[in-house]
Amino acid sequence: MRRRVVVTGLGLVTPLGNTVEESWTALVAGKSGAARIQRFDPTPFDTQFGCEVKNFDALAYIERKEAKRFDLFAQYAIAASQQAVDDAGLGGGFPDPALTGVVIGSGIGGIWTFEEQCRVFLEKGPGRVSPFFVPMFIPDMAAGLAAMRFGATGPNYCTVSACASSAHAIGEALRIIQYGDAEVMIAGGAEAAITPLAVAGFGNMKALSTRNDDPQGASRPFDQTRDGFVLGDGAGIVVLESLEHAEKRGARVLAEVAGYGMSADAHHMTQPAPDGRGAQQAMRAALKDAAVAAAEIGYINAHGTSTPHGDAAETQAVKAVFGECARKLVFGSTKSMTGHLLGAAGGLEFAICALVIGRGVIPPTINYTTPDPECDLDCAPNTAVRRRVDVAMSNSFGFGGHNVSLVVKRFAA
Repeated sequence: MRRRVVVTGLGLVTPLGNTVEESWTALVAGKSGAARIQRFDPTPFDTQFGCEVKNFDALAYIERKEAKRFDLFAQYAIAASQQAVDDAGLGGGFPDPALTGVVIGSGIGGIWTFEEQCRVFLEKGPGRVSPFFVPMFIPDMAAGLAAMRFGATGPNYCTVSACASSAHAIGEALRIIQYGDAEVMIAGGAEAAITPLAVAGFGNMKALSTRNDDPQGASRPFDQTRDGFVLGDGAGIVVLESLEHAEKRGARVLAEVAGYGMSADAHHMTQPAPDGRGAQQAMRAALKDAAVAAAEIGYINAHGTSTPHGDAAETQAVKAVFGECARKLVFGSTKSMTGHLLGAAGGLEFAICALVIGRGVIPPTINYTTPDPECDLDCAPNTAVRRRVDVAMSNSFGFGGHNVSLVVKRFAA
C-alpha cells in the first residue's frame, strides 16, 4: 500500500511579504506586489517594473559572511526553508537526518551573481573573478545549503525545468517519501531573476507586460487586454512527511499531498500547445494518481501568467479535462498579485492551495476588467471568495513544454 504524505510546514518569501502571514494577508486583500524596479536602473528597458521582494533581511537567517557568499535566490531559499521547518515544529532538529532530504528547484539559479562576475571578468580580467562564483551561481546550491543548515543527509538535489521547477521538486519529494527513501522532505523553489540580462531577454522575446504607467495593473490573467507576464522574485518551501512520521511526533497536519502528474508538450520552445494537450495530460495524470474525481476539485491555482496564448490554452485544457465541472470550480491566478516567480512559482502556489484548504478563502484574480470569451471560467475576479475547498490543484508549466499538476486535499485521518 502506498504511503500517505502530508504537509506540516510552510515558508514563503514573496513580493507581497517575507512570511506566510504577510503574503497571505496581501493575497486575500487583492494587493499587487508590482512596482518600478529598484535593484537596478530600468530606464533603458521596455519593461521597467517587476514584483521584487521588499525589505528582505538576510541577516535574520544567516551570518553576514554567509550572506556575501550566497546569491540572492539562495538567501530566499534558506529563509523560506527555515520558516517551513519552524512551522513544522522541527526547528530543534530532525529525528533521523539520514531519512530527511531536500529538493529545491530553480529555473535560473544565481543569475545576479553570473551577471556581476561577467562584468568583473570583462572589466578587470580573470584574476578578479570571485572564487565563490561557481558555488554561488549553480542552481543546486540552495538545496545543498539547506541540507547543510539542517543536517539533512537524505536525498538531495535540484530540479531545473523552467517555470515547472518547484512543482517538480514537490512532486519528486512526494515520490521519495512514498518509496520509503525518506520520512521528511524540504521541497519547493527559489528564484531571484529580476536582473538586467533577464529583463532584457524576456523583454526582447515579447514575453513581458510593458505597462510601465500602471505596474500594479499589469499582470491581468484571463483578461482580454493582457499583454505579458510580470517577473517576480521569492521562494516557496514546504515540509512534507510520511503520515506515520508526522503522527508519531504529534505534528500538526496542514493538508495531504494526494497526486502528481507531469508531461511534455513536445511542441515549441516557449509557446504551449494551442489545445493545451500537455496540460491536459498532466492534470489527468494528477487526478488519477490522487484517485480523485474531477468533480471533487474546488479550486485550481492556474499557471495563468497573463500571456495571450498561455491563458487561453490552459483554459481550454481545464475545460477538456473537467467538462461541466469546470464551471463549478474557481480557476484563478495569484500571479495577478505576485507576478511570475518562474522556478519558484510552483512552490508558492502549492502553498497557497494548502492555505486555501485550511482557511476557506480563495484569493482573487485581480485586474480583471475586460472579459475574454476564450477565458470564461470563474477566476474569482477582483475579490476573494469565501468557500470551503476540500481538494485543490496547482498547475505549473515551463518553457520547453514541461507540465506539472499537483493535487492537495484536506487531511482526514
